Amino acid sequence: MNQKRLYILLLCILSGYFVSLTGISVGWMIGAFLIGGIFSLWIPSWIHPAEGSQGVPKYWMFIGQWILGVELGQKMNTGVFHLFIENWLYVITILLVSILFSLLSGYFLWRFSQTDFLTSFIGTAPGGISVMPIFAEEIGANPALVSIIQIIRVLLVIGTVPLLAIYWTNSSDKLHTSVIASDALVEAHQLLWIGLVVVLSVGGSFLAKFLKFPTPWLLGSMIVVAIWQAIGGLYKESFTVIYWPHWLLVISQLLIGVSIGSRLTSRMFVGIKRTLLVGSLGSVGLIMVMALCATVMSKVTDISWITAILAFAPGGIAEMAATAVALDADSTFVVVVQVLRIGVVITVLPTVFKFLERRITKKEISMTK
Repeated sequence: MNQKRLYILLLCILSGYFVSLTGISVGWMIGAFLIGGIFSLWIPSWIHPAEGSQGVPKYWMFIGQWILGVELGQKMNTGVFHLFIENWLYVITILLVSILFSLLSGYFLWRFSQTDFLTSFIGTAPGGISVMPIFAEEIGANPALVSIIQIIRVLLVIGTVPLLAIYWTNSSDKLHTSVIASDALVEAHQLLWIGLVVVLSVGGSFLAKFLKFPTPWLLGSMIVVAIWQAIGGLYKESFTVIYWPHWLLVISQLLIGVSIGSRLTSRMFVGIKRTLLVGSLGSVGLIMVMALCATVMSKVTDISWITAILAFAPGGIAEMAATAVALDADSTFVVVVQVLRIGVVITVLPTVFKFLERRITKKEISMTK
């Protein structure tokens, strides 16, 4: 690793540790994000990354998502799918509410700021910072503005939802100690299975990338490990026991956090004060609506409030999955719902955006005649 990048990572560890002392479940991620953002915006010459590069390497994010995917894959079981099937109507309804509200937020961003139509709607779409900027670039929107709008919403989500969960459960001490809990010693015969799972999960990530899955390093590794759990459990239960210590999750949060922070650039903030204001207000409104929906769902189903709010929170797959693991929520259900929403956003909304853009353009042309 480049020595200067090592300095950044060490500072991320220090910052993440101090933020984690507050009891915030993703404190390591937030601390790393702050350091990543600081050095992305104001990088001193003595710690600038390698020549010709900006921020941290992309593979840092990939490694963080891969670690998280293996952890989530171990939690995969048939119970979560039964839970989803039993409550599919509520899940679909709330997902549609979140998408409709995001469209409303995008409309206000377009009308009350200087942001163009496609960038406004894609920026406010609840797809996550790992997916939407790439998606924006593909259809001609401004990926920089989409990134900053998505980052603002993710920051608001990971800065408020964990605090709400701590207040709701009154278990901040438990949340803090869960990150530093001790791990059982790995048995010798498990080393073979660990190595095999690592190889298979990396292969699954590459396959998911080839198939153009969203967040392929997270979903690919998660799916492969889940299949390993299912098949191995039928033969011998000990095959499914994988040594995956808690400190790896800390590394995952650090890598994801600093990668998100390093996406910030000064040009994102030039002349977009109104965009930031309107986008932030829209994100706050969406979070409040989703919190209300999660409360209603937890009352009418057996799904806990923490699991419901993380499943429907507009924070993206990797970010909400990391929070779910730290809060000991049903992380698999969270990922399933987040993936479903992103699937809808990517497959359905482009057609809606193009349709709305054509209608509005036609209307504006007719009014000018």
